[in-house]
Amino acid sequence: METSAHELLASWESFYVIVGSSAAALTGLQFVVIALVADTPDVGSADSVAAFGTPTVVHFCLSLFLAALLSAPWTSLTPVRWLLLGAGIVGTLYTFIVVRRARRQTAYQPVGEDWLWHAILPFLAYGALLGAGLSLPRYPMPALFLVGGVALTLVFIGIHNAWDAVAYVAVQERPKQHQEKM
Repeated sequence: METSAHELLASWESFYVIVGSSAAALTGLQFVVIALVADTPDVGSADSVAAFGTPTVVHFCLSLFLAALLSAPWTSLTPVRWLLLGAGIVGTLYTFIVVRRARRQTAYQPVGEDWLWHAILPFLAYGALLGAGLSLPRYPMPALFLVGGVALTLVFIGIHNAWDAVAYVAVQERPKQHQEKM
């Protein structure tokens, strides 16, 4: 007896309500962080925000996308498969763009931890999303667990990277002129 797409996906509803809501809230919080950074002189640049801030928003948004995708009342897993494959391909390509941006920006010299959290882990997550899309027709339950793991991993990557950016800004020395205004 084959389980319908609706039955398979319905059991994930609570999980995706939590993950999707978290991703949406954290996306909004990232906007606040960027606004605060914009008011801090001599910290970062547009290039460093594009390399380290924008990907955080992309990871949160993709988690939100996955939550919405897998919460929809699909009658077939075929469109889900194609959307997962598309998201995996786009995410993988975007990771290469992030690496290029991180190498080109000059405001900050990335260290090993930065490469792990901004390139390696996202690349693995998006690759796993591709794997989930490929395996969905034959192994739907393991594929859905993999997608859930990817969504949660991207939220954790975003949380780490947002915290890392805030901590970096918090410990930067500010020019004396800016400190006198405070």
